[in-house]
Amino acid sequence: MKQTLRQFLALLAARNREFWRDRAALGWSLAFPVFVIVGLYFAFGEEERALFKVGIVDASPAQAAADPALTRFLALRHIEFITEPAGDDATRKVARHQLDLLLDPADPARGEATRYWVNTDSRNGYLLEQLLLGGTPATALHRQTMAGSEVRYVDWVIPGVIGMNMMFGCLWGVGYVIVRYRANGVLRRLRATPVSAVTFLSSQVVSRLLITLAITSLIFFPSWWLLGFRVEGSLVDLLVVTLAGALAMIAMGLVTATRTSSIEVSGGVLNFLTWPMMLLSGVWFSLEGADPWLQAVANLLPLTHFVDAARAIMIDGAGLAALWPHLAALAGMTAVFMAISAATFRWER
Repeated sequence: MKQTLRQFLALLAARNREFWRDRAALGWSLAFPVFVIVGLYFAFGEEERALFKVGIVDASPAQAAADPALTRFLALRHIEFITEPAGDDATRKVARHQLDLLLDPADPARGEATRYWVNTDSRNGYLLEQLLLGGTPATALHRQTMAGSEVRYVDWVIPGVIGMNMMFGCLWGVGYVIVRYRANGVLRRLRATPVSAVTFLSSQVVSRLLITLAITSLIFFPSWWLLGFRVEGSLVDLLVVTLAGALAMIAMGLVTATRTSSIEVSGGVLNFLTWPMMLLSGVWFSLEGADPWLQAVANLLPLTHFVDAARAIMIDGAGLAALWPHLAALAGMTAVFMAISAATFRWER
């Protein structure tokens, strides 16, 4: 047991020293996301949305059009209508200016007026309310108001940029490095030592996890201090989500490196994984309103669950209890990827 622990610590220290001594890789890991965050801040920090966005509670626009009070409004052009589940999440979006207006169409059996929520601090909300009331009898609608500051695009995109940087670091920092070890003959020499595969892989996982936490902290805290982006929730909760997301992506990186000995093939496989995640995981734009099959594919990606959970903490102030589906998905992915890696790992191809 003591010998195994010494082997693990030696491999962990060696991998950490290798990374921190690579000044080019370290500089790029720190500089790239900072440049992206600062660029987005100046480009979109004061951006006003060009499109109106209206949520409809538990109904599609076609279903809501059956309400005579909404027929004319739902026929207006240049308004994006989105189906929203009933509950606090939908009204919170109005408070955060993520929805300009929220409609709850009347149910004939309920015998109540159609309800709508509008943010009194929102210019878009004011305009939409005037359009809604312009051709609707006042008795057919029940007004409810919200208040809250706008979530800027830079506030919304920061969790995605942090997650993207973590994704590249975790996948390439494990998958590519182990393949390079195999191609250079390092794994062949390690195989001749008493080091087991479990000890070696564990050291790589823990090393990359520590490096990821350090790099993410060096990016997050100075950017937060300089740019003042929104962080409504607990930093401890954000740390837990970061650990879960990093472990899932590190485990995915291990799967790509269990047998491959070609650096070129490894690079292709990693690009095949990273680009879909960057496009489908909500890093740059929301998939809200996208086809259900596309959202289902996105939910199979660990970056999606990390970004959604981090965004919920930073923007909405959500706690871990509300994020258990994301944490459970990340834990399940980590277990599956680690099991596959352990079963398929070879010192040599």
